[in-house]
Amino acid sequence: MIDRIQLVRNIGQFDNISPSQQTNFSKLSVVYAENGRGKTTLANILRSLGTNNPKLIEERHRLGASHPPHIVIQSNSATFTYQNGVWQNHLPEIAVFDDNFVAQNVCSGIEVDSGHRQNLHKLIIGAQGIALNNTLQIEVQKIEEHNRKIKEKEAAIPAAIRGTLTVDEFCALQKKDDIDSSIEETQKNIEAAKASDTIKQAQIFQTVALPEIDVNSIESVLQQDLPSLQKEAATMVQRHLSKFGKDAESWVGDGVAKIELASSGEQDNICPFCAQELKNSPLIIHYQGYFSQSYSDLKQSIIMLEKALANGHSADVQTAFERSIQTVKQSASFWQKFMDISLEEIDTIEVARSWKAAREPILDILRKKAAAPLEKMALTPEMLAAVDAYNNYREKVSKFSEKLNAYNLQISTVKEKAASANLSTLNSDMANLKLIKTRFLPENVKLCNEYIQEKNAKETTEKNRSSAKLALDTYQTSIFSTYESAINKYLEKFLAGFRLYGMTSQNTRAGTSCTYKVLINTVSVPISADSGHSFKNTLSAGDRNTLALAFFFASLEKGPSLAQKIVVIDDPITSLDDHRISRTIEQIIDLSQKVKQVIVLSHSKQFLCQLWSDAERVIKSTLRTSMQIIRSGASSIIESWDVNQDCITEHDKRHALIASYLDRSDPNKQRDVARALRPTLEAFLRVAYPAFFPPSTLLGAFIQQCTQSLAKGNVVLAQADIEELEQLTNYANKFHHDSNPAYVTEIINDQTLLDYCQRTLRFARRA
Repeated sequence: MIDRIQLVRNIGQFDNISPSQQTNFSKLSVVYAENGRGKTTLANILRSLGTNNPKLIEERHRLGASHPPHIVIQSNSATFTYQNGVWQNHLPEIAVFDDNFVAQNVCSGIEVDSGHRQNLHKLIIGAQGIALNNTLQIEVQKIEEHNRKIKEKEAAIPAAIRGTLTVDEFCALQKKDDIDSSIEETQKNIEAAKASDTIKQAQIFQTVALPEIDVNSIESVLQQDLPSLQKEAATMVQRHLSKFGKDAESWVGDGVAKIELASSGEQDNICPFCAQELKNSPLIIHYQGYFSQSYSDLKQSIIMLEKALANGHSADVQTAFERSIQTVKQSASFWQKFMDISLEEIDTIEVARSWKAAREPILDILRKKAAAPLEKMALTPEMLAAVDAYNNYREKVSKFSEKLNAYNLQISTVKEKAASANLSTLNSDMANLKLIKTRFLPENVKLCNEYIQEKNAKETTEKNRSSAKLALDTYQTSIFSTYESAINKYLEKFLAGFRLYGMTSQNTRAGTSCTYKVLINTVSVPISADSGHSFKNTLSAGDRNTLALAFFFASLEKGPSLAQKIVVIDDPITSLDDHRISRTIEQIIDLSQKVKQVIVLSHSKQFLCQLWSDAERVIKSTLRTSMQIIRSGASSIIESWDVNQDCITEHDKRHALIASYLDRSDPNKQRDVARALRPTLEAFLRVAYPAFFPPSTLLGAFIQQCTQSLAKGNVVLAQADIEELEQLTNYANKFHHDSNPAYVTEIINDQTLLDYCQRTLRFARRA
């Protein structure tokens, strides 16, 4: 609770004041001040203390003051000091109703704008709702920050690298481990599609091979002889033939073969050379055995083998092989555009060299064998090694050929794809593959990861926002309904001719606000409208002030810690009629029983006096304080105020003046006493006979009316009372300017005046 204001310097009308102990605040404190004396400044000081808002002090820095504002306020538990532009501590329990409250939460003049509705929203939802709303707004701000960062990270992934894809589509691309091979394959498919006609006509690979050198067959022939030929005969023939040197056997064999031809028509066989008979030659018989059909067949097999080897491994065959290898290379060069082809290099020069090294020695030995068919021969290790070297090339060529067959299967697939390929689709596939490759370049992986992470973070924040919004909506649904009922309860207490309905929270671009409608004569009126009925043209100034009071009292009732509140109310009766003023006083007195302290400021003594008097029934005098703000030179000061004296009406004062004269004659007051007689009678008659003595009625006219009514049998005053009133009136009129121009110089006799004072008070006590 606020105990007293110890110091106020350089603020508004207050130059430098230190109010006395007589101006201490209590549970109910009333403060009177004329307009412009500093009442509103005091309310703002207390509001600043409650809200810890230095601006409310600084904007009222006293004009012309060279020093900054300085305030010291004492409470029962702490001292609150404002110095150097800040409060050292503040008192959040303070709640202030004043023009600022109305302007911030209800309306500015006749207008209700978004700021009013937003502030009213905060007022309604209170600390709990504000905390929930702050939580929601934090998440909303986070989302805005996410959106800002997402835009930045989105801009870091320009269309130049993502093509026609959106950033989300680009970042969502799935990685392909074999992307390069996929791109290469797709490119070949594209090339194939472009060259579909050429591919259709293109030939597959022709297989290649090196002819075999059948070592086993050659070895077999080289080892052949004629076992059936007698050894002695063969030895004799061979001994004889050895005399003739090289090729003797071939020469003699040919001659033996011609004996039959030479002996045609002769009785005996003759020599084809000398035509002599051969029957007596011992060698002829041996020759015929030696050069028999078997011998001929042997020679023939040798010759045939030699020819087969020579033909099968001829220069033409070698040339054909080289040409086939070259053809394969050319085909490979063509098909490599459409498929992956990897062929080992076949060095035809080395193959030819190895081929010749294996073939020529074998042909030589076969020729030797043909020259000496019965002579067993064998391939030398060198020959066999040469064949092995040749066979290595042969095996290499064989594998080479197998690979070509495998590629031929792929070529068939290429031909099929080329025949049915959609070039547009393939180009689209290629573009997608290139985007995938670009997407997963290290620098782009980083950019996409950052973008995705920010998007994921935003999703998490959006979930948090939804949870916060649900919590706030649930709370608001309850609090707004409760708050509407509380406001309408106070509107009823304040005798307002309207009610509120449809009070709810509303989300707008400007922020969360409160919206409601006014119900007048069961007709709904919006708080704002471009035309027609609305808040500004249906509610009077008194209605708007009453609504503001209802908002304020409802916010206190529904807010937390009501019992700890220090309530400051500044001029709550603006534009209110007598009935609403009375109801307002009732609510202030009722509120004072629920809160820790109530401080009421006003420029209306009548209002404060009525509040003071009515509060007497529930609040002891020791718990009530009255003070006033008055002018002192060019400044204002705060001092005690005898509210009881100002609560006495003029009628009470006149009555007390007359009564005191009865006790003791005072020549200095005689004329005042005489002037008080007529107003005392008028005040009595206005209360006792309101139907016959309304405001502005003169005593003479009333007496005449009473006389006429009595004559008609309608008694207002009895005849004796009429006569008495007439005598009292005639005496009292001597001292009033409207009935006696010389009233100031009228002589007053103490006994006469005493008599009329007694008679006047006696008449005014009539039942």
